[in-house]
Amino acid sequence: MQVRRVVTGNDAAGKAVFVSDAAAPRARVGVHHPGFAEALLWATDATPVVPHGGGDPTPQVTSFMPGPGGTRFLMVTFPPDAVAMGPDFDGAKAFEEHLRGTPGIAERMEPDNPGMHSTDTVDYIIVLDGEVWLELDDGKEVLLRKHDVVIQNGTRHAWRNRSDRSVTLAGILIGAQRR
Repeated sequence: MQVRRVVTGNDAAGKAVFVSDAAAPRARVGVHHPGFAEALLWATDATPVVPHGGGDPTPQVTSFMPGPGGTRFLMVTFPPDAVAMGPDFDGAKAFEEHLRGTPGIAERMEPDNPGMHSTDTVDYIIVLDGEVWLELDDGKEVLLRKHDVVIQNGTRHAWRNRSDRSVTLAGILIGAQRR
C-alpha cells in the first residue's frame, strides 16, 4: 500500500514546518494474502505531547495494539473474502505474514472463526472506498459503504468483504482499559 504521509512540527523558533512528506514507511502489501494491504501511519504510546519532538515513531512500534492512552492510525485494504476461499490460498502462510506485518492484531484472531477478534481499544473507523460487512456476536451484521463511520468500543467483531472488489478502511485505535 502506497500512502503519502505529511507530518508537521515546529522548528527551533516555534514556527510550524513540514517535518516530512513521503511514503509511509510501515506499509505493506500481502504476498500470501493477495489484495490485502496496510499502512501504520502514526503511533503514540502515551498521551501525545505537542509540539512534536521530531522523529518517526512508527519504525519502533512492536505492537499495532496501543496500550491505555496510546494510539495507532492505520489504513487497511481487504480483498474480497473469495480470495481466502480460493484453491491456491495458503491460510498458514497468510497468517504467518499477518503475524509479522500486524503484530498485536493478528494474535487476537480466533482460529475457529477467521477474522473474528476483539481489542482493548476504542476505534474510529471510516470506510474510504468499497463496502464491507461488520459482524458482531451471534451473527449480527451491518453493511457499511463509502464514508460510513463505525465507533468500535472493544467488542468482538470481524470485517467481511462479500463484494467482488476490495474495501479500504482508515482507523484510529485508542488504547483503553478493559473492565
